[in-house]
Amino acid sequence: MKQSQKFLALLVFSVFLSFVVNAVQAESWPQFRGANRDGKSGEKALWSKIAESDPELIWTAEGVGSGYASVSIADGRVYTTGNLKDGQTVSAIDEGTGSVLWSTSISDGKPRHSYEGSRSTPTVDGDKLYVVGSGGSISCLENATGKLVWSKDFKQWNGKMMSGWGFSESPLVDGGLVLCTPGGKDGLIVALDKLTGDEVWASKLGDTSSDSKKLNEGAGYASIVVSNGGGVKQYVQLVGKGVVGVRASDGELLWRYTGVGNTTANIPTVIVDGNQVFCSTGYDTGSALLKLTKKGKDEVQMKEVYFLPSKTLQNKHGGMVLVDGYIYCGHGNGSGLPICVEMKSGKIAWGPQRGAGSGESSVAYADGHVVFRFQNGKVSIIKASPKKYDVVRTFEPAFQEKESWSYPAIANGKLFLREQDKIMCYKID
Repeated sequence: MKQSQKFLALLVFSVFLSFVVNAVQAESWPQFRGANRDGKSGEKALWSKIAESDPELIWTAEGVGSGYASVSIADGRVYTTGNLKDGQTVSAIDEGTGSVLWSTSISDGKPRHSYEGSRSTPTVDGDKLYVVGSGGSISCLENATGKLVWSKDFKQWNGKMMSGWGFSESPLVDGGLVLCTPGGKDGLIVALDKLTGDEVWASKLGDTSSDSKKLNEGAGYASIVVSNGGGVKQYVQLVGKGVVGVRASDGELLWRYTGVGNTTANIPTVIVDGNQVFCSTGYDTGSALLKLTKKGKDEVQMKEVYFLPSKTLQNKHGGMVLVDGYIYCGHGNGSGLPICVEMKSGKIAWGPQRGAGSGESSVAYADGHVVFRFQNGKVSIIKASPKKYDVVRTFEPAFQEKESWSYPAIANGKLFLREQDKIMCYKID
Protein backbone atom coordinates (compact mmCIF):
# COMPACT_ATOMS: atom_id res chain seq x y z
CA MET A 1 0.00 0.00 0.00
CA LYS A 2 1.31 3.44 -0.94
CA GLN A 3 2.12 5.95 1.77
CA SER A 4 -0.74 8.23 0.65
CA GLN A 5 -3.19 5.31 0.79
CA LYS A 6 -2.02 4.41 4.29
CA PHE A 7 -2.49 7.98 5.39
CA LEU A 8 -5.99 8.10 3.90
CA ALA A 9 -6.94 4.81 5.53
CA LEU A 10 -5.64 6.04 8.89
CA LEU A 11 -7.57 9.28 8.51
CA VAL A 12 -10.81 7.45 7.70
CA PHE A 13 -10.32 5.12 10.67
CA SER A 14 -9.63 8.08 12.96
CA VAL A 15 -12.83 9.82 11.87
CA PHE A 16 -14.78 6.58 12.32
CA LEU A 17 -13.30 6.03 15.78
CA SER A 18 -14.15 9.59 16.77
CA PHE A 19 -17.72 9.02 15.61
CA VAL A 20 -17.99 5.80 17.62
CA VAL A 21 -16.59 7.40 20.76
CA ASN A 22 -18.98 10.33 20.48
CA ALA A 23 -21.90 8.00 19.79
CA VAL A 24 -21.07 5.90 22.83
CA GLN A 25 -20.81 8.90 25.15
CA ALA A 26 -24.24 10.20 24.11
CA GLU A 27 -26.98 9.12 26.48
CA SER A 28 -30.75 9.37 26.56
CA TRP A 29 -32.79 10.73 29.48
CA PRO A 30 -35.83 8.44 29.14
CA GLN A 31 -37.67 9.34 32.32
CA PHE A 32 -37.84 11.72 35.26
CA ARG A 33 -34.33 12.41 36.61
CA GLY A 34 -32.63 10.36 33.90
CA ALA A 35 -31.96 6.73 33.06
CA ASN A 36 -31.44 5.68 36.69
CA ARG A 37 -33.83 8.17 38.32
CA ASP A 38 -30.93 9.71 40.22
CA GLY A 39 -30.64 13.06 38.44
CA LYS A 40 -27.35 12.06 36.79
CA SER A 41 -26.14 11.69 33.22
CA GLY A 42 -23.21 9.44 32.36
CA GLU A 43 -22.14 11.54 29.39
CA LYS A 44 -18.56 12.81 29.10
CA ALA A 45 -16.80 15.54 27.15
CA LEU A 46 -19.31 18.19 28.23
CA TRP A 47 -18.88 21.80 29.39
CA SER A 48 -15.73 22.39 27.29
CA LYS A 49 -16.67 26.04 26.63
CA ILE A 50 -18.77 26.82 29.68
CA ALA A 51 -16.06 28.80 31.49
CA GLU A 52 -15.70 31.17 28.53
CA SER A 53 -19.29 31.66 27.37
CA ASP A 54 -22.93 30.87 27.98
CA PRO A 55 -24.21 27.68 26.34
CA GLU A 56 -25.60 28.11 22.84
CA LEU A 57 -29.39 28.06 22.46
CA ILE A 58 -30.14 25.59 19.66
CA TRP A 59 -33.92 25.89 19.56
CA THR A 60 -37.00 26.83 21.53
CA ALA A 61 -40.11 24.69 21.19
CA GLU A 62 -43.52 26.25 21.75
CA GLY A 63 -47.01 24.87 22.18
CA VAL A 64 -46.52 22.14 24.82
CA GLY A 65 -48.96 23.73 27.26
CA SER A 66 -48.65 25.09 30.77
CA GLY A 67 -47.16 23.11 33.60
CA TYR A 68 -44.17 22.21 35.73
CA ALA A 69 -43.32 18.80 34.28
CA SER A 70 -39.76 18.14 33.16
CA VAL A 71 -38.85 16.39 29.90
CA SER A 72 -37.69 12.94 28.85
CA ILE A 73 -35.48 12.38 25.79
CA ALA A 74 -35.14 9.18 23.76
CA ASP A 75 -34.74 8.11 20.12
CA GLY A 76 -34.71 11.62 18.71
CA ARG A 77 -37.81 12.84 20.54
CA VAL A 78 -38.41 15.01 23.58
CA TYR A 79 -41.56 14.33 25.62
CA THR A 80 -43.43 16.37 28.20
CA THR A 81 -46.93 17.11 29.51
CA GLY A 82 -48.86 20.36 29.62
CA ASN A 83 -52.28 21.96 29.82
CA LEU A 84 -53.74 23.10 26.52
CA LYS A 85 -57.23 24.50 25.98
CA ASP A 86 -58.78 21.05 25.50
CA GLY A 87 -57.21 19.48 28.57
CA GLN A 88 -53.95 17.99 29.80
CA THR A 89 -51.82 16.61 27.02
CA VAL A 90 -48.67 14.65 26.28
CA SER A 91 -46.50 16.13 23.53
CA ALA A 92 -43.58 14.84 21.48
CA ILE A 93 -41.00 17.26 20.06
CA ASP A 94 -38.35 16.60 17.42
CA GLU A 95 -35.01 16.70 19.25
CA GLY A 96 -33.21 18.11 16.24
CA THR A 97 -35.54 20.97 15.33
CA GLY A 98 -37.85 21.65 18.27
CA SER A 99 -40.95 21.05 16.14
CA VAL A 100 -43.97 19.58 17.92
CA LEU A 101 -44.66 16.19 16.33
CA TRP A 102 -47.89 15.32 18.11
CA SER A 103 -50.02 16.14 21.16
CA THR A 104 -52.53 13.78 22.78
CA SER A 105 -55.04 14.63 25.47
CA ILE A 106 -55.07 12.43 28.58
CA SER A 107 -57.90 14.20 30.40
CA ASP A 108 -61.41 15.52 29.82
CA GLY A 109 -60.82 19.20 30.41
CA LYS A 110 -58.07 20.69 32.53
CA PRO A 111 -57.50 19.02 35.92
CA ARG A 112 -58.47 21.39 38.71
CA HIS A 113 -56.02 21.97 41.54
CA SER A 114 -53.81 24.72 42.93
CA TYR A 115 -50.92 25.85 40.70
CA GLU A 116 -52.64 24.76 37.52
CA GLY A 117 -50.64 22.80 34.98
CA SER A 118 -49.04 19.42 34.46
CA ARG A 119 -46.54 17.75 36.76
CA SER A 120 -45.65 14.30 35.42
CA THR A 121 -42.63 13.65 33.18
CA PRO A 122 -43.38 10.86 30.67
CA THR A 123 -41.49 7.59 31.06
CA VAL A 124 -40.25 6.08 27.79
CA ASP A 125 -40.04 2.28 27.47
CA GLY A 126 -39.46 0.79 24.04
CA ASP A 127 -42.21 1.96 21.71
CA LYS A 128 -44.47 3.09 24.56
CA LEU A 129 -44.53 5.88 27.09
CA TYR A 130 -46.35 6.21 30.40
CA VAL A 131 -47.58 9.29 32.19
CA VAL A 132 -49.61 10.30 35.26
CA GLY A 133 -52.26 12.97 34.82
CA SER A 134 -52.37 15.56 37.60
CA GLY A 135 -56.10 14.86 38.00
CA GLY A 136 -55.34 11.26 38.99
CA SER A 137 -54.81 8.74 36.21
CA ILE A 138 -52.10 6.74 34.46
CA SER A 139 -51.96 6.38 30.68
CA CYS A 140 -49.96 4.42 28.14
CA LEU A 141 -49.33 5.87 24.66
CA GLU A 142 -47.45 4.91 21.51
CA ASN A 143 -44.42 7.17 21.48
CA ALA A 144 -44.22 7.42 17.68
CA THR A 145 -47.80 8.53 17.12
CA GLY A 146 -49.24 9.56 20.48
CA LYS A 147 -52.05 7.03 20.13
CA LEU A 148 -53.61 6.17 23.47
CA VAL A 149 -53.16 2.45 24.28
CA TRP A 150 -54.83 2.30 27.70
CA SER A 151 -55.69 4.49 30.67
CA LYS A 152 -56.65 3.82 34.30
CA ASP A 153 -58.33 6.26 36.67
CA PHE A 154 -56.95 6.39 40.22
CA LYS A 155 -60.54 6.26 41.47
CA GLN A 156 -60.21 2.52 40.94
CA TRP A 157 -58.05 2.46 44.09
CA ASN A 158 -59.80 5.37 45.89
CA GLY A 159 -56.86 7.54 44.89
CA LYS A 160 -55.98 10.47 47.10
CA MET A 161 -53.38 13.22 47.29
CA MET A 162 -51.99 14.34 50.64
CA SER A 163 -52.74 17.96 49.65
CA GLY A 164 -54.29 19.90 46.82
CA TRP A 165 -51.59 20.46 44.20
CA GLY A 166 -52.31 17.57 41.86
CA PHE A 167 -50.74 14.15 41.28
CA SER A 168 -47.12 14.73 40.37
CA GLU A 169 -45.16 11.51 40.05
CA SER A 170 -43.58 10.03 36.96
CA PRO A 171 -44.36 6.31 36.53
CA LEU A 172 -41.67 3.67 36.99
CA VAL A 173 -41.34 0.89 34.40
CA ASP A 174 -39.63 -2.22 35.77
CA GLY A 175 -39.59 -5.31 33.56
CA GLY A 176 -43.17 -6.10 32.56
CA LEU A 177 -44.63 -3.75 35.16
CA VAL A 178 -45.44 -0.08 35.34
CA LEU A 179 -45.81 1.33 38.86
CA CYS A 180 -47.56 4.41 40.19
CA THR A 181 -48.89 5.83 43.45
CA PRO A 182 -52.66 6.43 43.59
CA GLY A 183 -52.32 6.91 47.35
CA GLY A 184 -55.68 5.31 48.09
CA LYS A 185 -56.79 2.89 50.77
CA ASP A 186 -57.12 0.18 48.12
CA GLY A 187 -53.83 0.97 46.46
CA LEU A 188 -51.12 3.16 47.96
CA ILE A 189 -48.75 1.89 45.25
CA VAL A 190 -49.97 -0.30 42.41
CA ALA A 191 -48.16 -2.48 39.88
CA LEU A 192 -49.84 -2.84 36.50
CA ASP A 193 -49.13 -4.95 33.45
CA LYS A 194 -47.43 -2.38 31.24
CA LEU A 195 -49.01 -3.73 28.04
CA THR A 196 -52.62 -3.92 29.22
CA GLY A 197 -52.89 -1.80 32.38
CA ASP A 198 -54.31 -4.76 34.31
CA GLU A 199 -53.57 -4.78 38.03
CA VAL A 200 -50.84 -7.20 39.15
CA TRP A 201 -50.83 -6.14 42.80
CA ALA A 202 -51.88 -3.23 44.99
CA SER A 203 -49.94 -2.29 48.11
CA LYS A 204 -51.89 -1.16 51.15
CA LEU A 205 -50.56 1.05 53.93
CA GLY A 206 -52.27 -0.71 56.83
CA ASP A 207 -53.15 0.69 60.25
CA THR A 208 -51.33 3.92 61.11
CA SER A 209 -53.34 4.86 64.21
CA SER A 210 -50.35 4.36 66.51
CA ASP A 211 -48.15 6.86 64.63
CA SER A 212 -46.58 9.47 66.87
CA LYS A 213 -46.79 11.96 63.98
CA LYS A 214 -50.28 12.52 62.57
CA LEU A 215 -49.43 12.77 58.91
CA ASN A 216 -51.71 13.12 55.91
CA GLU A 217 -52.83 10.06 54.02
CA GLY A 218 -52.45 9.81 50.28
CA ALA A 219 -49.77 10.13 47.64
CA GLY A 220 -46.95 12.62 47.93
CA TYR A 221 -45.18 14.40 45.09
CA ALA A 222 -42.17 12.11 44.68
CA SER A 223 -41.52 9.23 42.26
CA ILE A 224 -40.79 5.56 42.98
CA VAL A 225 -37.23 4.19 42.91
CA VAL A 226 -35.89 0.62 43.08
CA SER A 227 -33.81 -0.67 45.99
CA ASN A 228 -32.23 -4.03 46.77
CA GLY A 229 -31.47 -3.00 50.34
CA GLY A 230 -31.18 -5.89 52.77
CA GLY A 231 -31.01 -8.28 49.83
CA VAL A 232 -34.72 -7.86 48.99
CA LYS A 233 -35.90 -6.11 45.85
CA GLN A 234 -38.34 -3.38 46.81
CA TYR A 235 -39.88 -0.13 45.62
CA VAL A 236 -39.20 2.92 47.78
CA GLN A 237 -41.49 5.94 47.71
CA LEU A 238 -42.13 9.09 49.75
CA VAL A 239 -45.86 9.42 50.41
CA GLY A 240 -48.04 11.42 52.77
CA LYS A 241 -47.38 9.04 55.66
CA GLY A 242 -43.59 9.07 55.18
CA VAL A 243 -41.11 6.92 53.29
CA VAL A 244 -42.23 3.36 52.51
CA GLY A 245 -40.58 0.26 51.10
CA VAL A 246 -42.82 -2.35 49.47
CA ARG A 247 -41.71 -5.78 48.28
CA ALA A 248 -41.38 -5.91 44.50
CA SER A 249 -42.76 -9.43 44.17
CA ASP A 250 -46.16 -8.81 45.78
CA GLY A 251 -46.41 -5.21 47.04
CA GLU A 252 -46.25 -6.19 50.71
CA LEU A 253 -45.29 -3.27 52.95
CA LEU A 254 -41.80 -4.01 54.34
CA TRP A 255 -41.11 -0.86 56.33
CA ARG A 256 -42.12 2.76 56.85
CA TYR A 257 -40.29 5.81 58.18
CA THR A 258 -42.21 8.88 59.39
CA GLY A 259 -39.28 11.07 60.46
CA VAL A 260 -39.30 13.19 57.30
CA GLY A 261 -43.06 13.34 56.83
CA ASN A 262 -44.95 16.62 57.08
CA THR A 263 -48.63 17.50 56.75
CA THR A 264 -48.30 19.85 53.75
CA ALA A 265 -46.31 18.20 50.93
CA ASN A 266 -43.66 15.49 50.83
CA ILE A 267 -41.89 16.11 47.53
CA PRO A 268 -38.25 15.02 46.91
CA THR A 269 -37.58 11.61 45.39
CA VAL A 270 -35.36 9.62 47.75
CA ILE A 271 -31.75 8.66 47.04
CA VAL A 272 -30.99 4.93 47.09
CA ASP A 273 -27.39 3.77 47.47
CA GLY A 274 -26.87 0.07 48.23
CA ASN A 275 -28.44 -0.64 51.63
CA GLN A 276 -28.95 3.05 52.32
CA VAL A 277 -31.84 5.42 51.67
CA PHE A 278 -31.48 9.18 52.05
CA CYS A 279 -34.68 11.20 52.34
CA SER A 280 -35.60 14.82 52.90
CA THR A 281 -38.63 17.11 52.99
CA GLY A 282 -39.28 20.81 53.43
CA TYR A 283 -41.84 22.75 55.45
CA ASP A 284 -39.40 22.79 58.39
CA THR A 285 -39.14 19.00 58.54
CA GLY A 286 -35.57 17.76 57.87
CA SER A 287 -33.57 14.89 56.40
CA ALA A 288 -32.50 11.39 57.37
CA LEU A 289 -30.24 8.52 56.37
CA LEU A 290 -31.78 5.06 56.71
CA LYS A 291 -30.09 1.66 56.63
CA LEU A 292 -31.82 -1.50 55.40
CA THR A 293 -30.81 -4.97 56.59
CA LYS A 294 -32.16 -8.44 55.97
CA LYS A 295 -34.73 -9.77 58.44
CA GLY A 296 -35.81 -13.35 57.84
CA LYS A 297 -36.96 -14.54 54.42
CA ASP A 298 -37.87 -11.69 52.09
CA GLU A 299 -38.18 -9.26 54.98
CA VAL A 300 -36.27 -6.05 55.63
CA GLN A 301 -35.47 -4.11 58.78
CA MET A 302 -35.11 -0.33 58.56
CA LYS A 303 -33.00 1.70 61.00
CA GLU A 304 -32.41 5.44 61.20
CA VAL A 305 -28.68 6.17 61.00
CA TYR A 306 -29.06 9.89 61.66
CA PHE A 307 -31.58 12.70 61.40
CA LEU A 308 -30.78 16.27 60.33
CA PRO A 309 -33.14 18.97 61.60
CA SER A 310 -34.63 21.44 59.15
CA LYS A 311 -32.17 24.21 60.03
CA THR A 312 -29.33 21.88 58.95
CA LEU A 313 -30.87 20.39 55.80
CA GLN A 314 -34.31 20.41 54.24
CA ASN A 315 -34.89 19.95 50.53
CA LYS A 316 -38.36 21.28 49.84
CA HIS A 317 -38.40 20.40 46.14
CA GLY A 318 -35.96 20.41 43.24
CA GLY A 319 -34.37 17.09 44.10
CA MET A 320 -30.95 15.92 45.24
CA VAL A 321 -28.00 14.26 43.48
CA LEU A 322 -25.41 11.96 45.03
CA VAL A 323 -21.90 12.24 43.56
CA ASP A 324 -18.91 10.36 45.04
CA GLY A 325 -20.52 10.14 48.47
CA TYR A 326 -21.73 13.76 48.63
CA ILE A 327 -25.26 15.11 48.17
CA TYR A 328 -25.81 18.35 46.25
CA CYS A 329 -29.18 20.06 46.52
CA GLY A 330 -31.08 23.18 47.48
CA HIS A 331 -31.65 23.81 51.19
CA GLY A 332 -34.39 25.76 52.94
CA ASN A 333 -38.12 26.16 52.86
CA GLY A 334 -38.53 28.31 49.77
CA SER A 335 -34.93 29.45 49.45
CA GLY A 336 -33.19 26.58 47.61
CA LEU A 337 -29.73 27.53 48.89
CA PRO A 338 -26.99 25.38 47.29
CA ILE A 339 -25.46 22.99 49.81
CA CYS A 340 -23.16 19.96 49.82
CA VAL A 341 -23.50 17.23 52.48
CA GLU A 342 -21.50 14.07 53.09
CA MET A 343 -24.12 11.33 52.99
CA LYS A 344 -22.51 8.77 55.30
CA SER A 345 -22.06 11.25 58.16
CA GLY A 346 -24.52 14.06 57.50
CA LYS A 347 -21.69 16.61 57.87
CA ILE A 348 -21.97 19.79 55.84
CA ALA A 349 -19.09 20.03 53.36
CA TRP A 350 -19.99 23.56 52.25
CA GLY A 351 -22.95 25.89 52.25
CA PRO A 352 -25.62 26.82 52.40
CA GLN A 353 -24.72 29.47 49.80
CA ARG A 354 -27.01 32.21 48.58
CA GLY A 355 -26.43 31.24 44.97
CA ALA A 356 -26.89 33.40 41.89
CA GLY A 357 -30.65 32.93 41.73
CA SER A 358 -33.54 33.12 44.16
CA GLY A 359 -36.26 30.76 45.34
CA GLU A 360 -36.18 26.97 45.12
CA SER A 361 -33.51 25.25 43.03
CA SER A 362 -33.66 22.02 41.02
CA VAL A 363 -30.56 20.01 40.16
CA ALA A 364 -28.99 17.64 37.64
CA TYR A 365 -25.45 16.27 37.28
CA ALA A 366 -23.21 15.48 34.32
CA ASP A 367 -19.46 15.14 33.74
CA GLY A 368 -18.16 16.59 36.98
CA HIS A 369 -20.63 19.45 37.18
CA VAL A 370 -23.95 20.10 38.92
CA VAL A 371 -26.62 22.25 37.27
CA PHE A 372 -28.61 24.40 39.69
CA ARG A 373 -31.75 25.88 38.16
CA PHE A 374 -33.29 28.55 40.37
CA GLN A 375 -36.93 29.51 40.68
CA ASN A 376 -36.33 32.94 39.09
CA GLY A 377 -34.93 31.20 36.01
CA LYS A 378 -31.20 31.68 36.50
CA VAL A 379 -28.97 28.65 35.94
CA SER A 380 -25.62 28.03 37.63
CA ILE A 381 -23.10 25.39 36.59
CA ILE A 382 -20.86 24.41 39.50
CA LYS A 383 -18.01 21.94 39.87
CA ALA A 384 -19.09 18.83 41.78
CA SER A 385 -16.56 19.15 44.58
CA PRO A 386 -17.03 18.95 48.35
CA LYS A 387 -14.11 21.35 48.83
CA LYS A 388 -15.96 24.57 47.94
CA TYR A 389 -18.92 26.11 46.15
CA ASP A 390 -17.20 26.63 42.80
CA VAL A 391 -19.41 28.35 40.23
CA VAL A 392 -18.13 27.97 36.67
CA ARG A 393 -20.90 29.85 34.88
CA THR A 394 -24.25 31.48 35.60
CA PHE A 395 -26.60 32.39 32.77
CA GLU A 396 -30.15 33.55 32.20
CA PRO A 397 -32.19 31.41 29.79
CA ALA A 398 -33.87 33.00 26.82
CA PHE A 399 -37.33 32.75 28.39
CA GLN A 400 -38.70 32.77 31.93
CA GLU A 401 -42.28 32.69 33.23
CA LYS A 402 -43.84 32.11 36.65
CA GLU A 403 -41.80 29.75 38.83
CA SER A 404 -38.99 27.87 37.08
CA TRP A 405 -39.63 24.63 38.95
CA SER A 406 -39.20 22.15 36.12
CA TYR A 407 -36.12 19.97 36.61
CA PRO A 408 -33.28 20.33 34.08
CA ALA A 409 -32.57 17.36 31.82
CA ILE A 410 -29.32 16.40 30.05
CA ALA A 411 -29.00 14.21 26.97
CA ASN A 412 -26.91 13.91 23.80
CA GLY A 413 -24.68 16.84 24.69
CA LYS A 414 -27.64 19.15 25.35
CA LEU A 415 -29.31 20.79 28.33
CA PHE A 416 -33.13 20.97 28.23
CA LEU A 417 -35.08 23.53 30.25
CA ARG A 418 -38.87 23.37 30.31
CA GLU A 419 -40.59 26.69 31.04
CA GLN A 420 -44.39 26.45 30.96
CA ASP A 421 -45.45 26.39 27.25
CA LYS A 422 -41.84 26.36 26.00
CA ILE A 423 -38.82 24.04 26.00
CA MET A 424 -35.33 25.47 25.51
CA CYS A 425 -32.52 23.29 24.18
CA TYR A 426 -28.90 24.34 24.84
CA LYS A 427 -25.67 22.90 23.43
CA ILE A 428 -23.25 21.96 26.23
CA ASP A 429 -20.68 19.65 24.59
